[in-house]
Amino acid sequence: MTAADRKLLESFRKALAENQLRLVYQPKVSLRDGTLGRVEALVRWDDPELGSVSPTRFVPLAEEHGLIDKLTEWGLRTTFQQWRRWKDQGLEMRLAFNISAVSLESLDFPDLVERICREMEVPADRLVLELTEGATQQFVKLMDTLTRFRIKGIGLAIDDFGTGYSSLLQLRQLPFTELKIDRCFVVDLPQAHDSRLIVRTIVELAHGLGLVATAEGVETVEQLRCVRELGCDVVQGFLISPPLEPDALLDWNREFKKRWPQLLSDEDLELWGDVEANALSER
Repeated sequence: MTAADRKLLESFRKALAENQLRLVYQPKVSLRDGTLGRVEALVRWDDPELGSVSPTRFVPLAEEHGLIDKLTEWGLRTTFQQWRRWKDQGLEMRLAFNISAVSLESLDFPDLVERICREMEVPADRLVLELTEGATQQFVKLMDTLTRFRIKGIGLAIDDFGTGYSSLLQLRQLPFTELKIDRCFVVDLPQAHDSRLIVRTIVELAHGLGLVATAEGVETVEQLRCVRELGCDVVQGFLISPPLEPDALLDWNREFKKRWPQLLSDEDLELWGDVEANALSER
């Protein structure tokens, strides 16, 4: 371990112990009517000396040094407390929370999550756990753990789909409820025939398996209209909203209800009529 990593680890231990971490929440809305269906909880760490530290730096250290379960439990309890405050204010939706494949190695991890749900008085079916596709090879070995989550009513989402190495057989076997299409396929969707064809195929695959199809990273109106036309169910991205502080969600929700019809007002936006033919002709 480098001196920089040791310092980062020491600072992270202190931040976790002294409750210096915080969560922000990114809205995810239905492409059918623009209603808020869930929020994704995202951990943030602003250190007095190190500044803003990305989760891509401290999460791997937490996994390697036995801190990931403490981080996960803190995150779940904090998220559930916030969910109850929102519910008291008349706003109720599902919660998406990222978990590490390392946590799944413990067979009693689903029991811990269910117990926290019960203690915090949050129905288990309000929770969706997100797991990156890059680890699906390991997920197959952890089928029992994943299945126990589904038995308890907790949803499971494959994050960043299309960037990992999962096979169709694995996708069929794993008990997921949601498939999140990676932003790399969305970014050039209005211009690229191939991306459009890929997204359409992923959506049809998801629906054929009974999964919700979510488009990530939508930042423009054109991207929004494309993923809606291609049949995606849910959308998230900076066009909808960046991650918000908890107290900002109610105001955002009121304003977004007014904004949604405007995003779709030009319904005759020109898109491709026959993507398959166009894509094949260009090969």
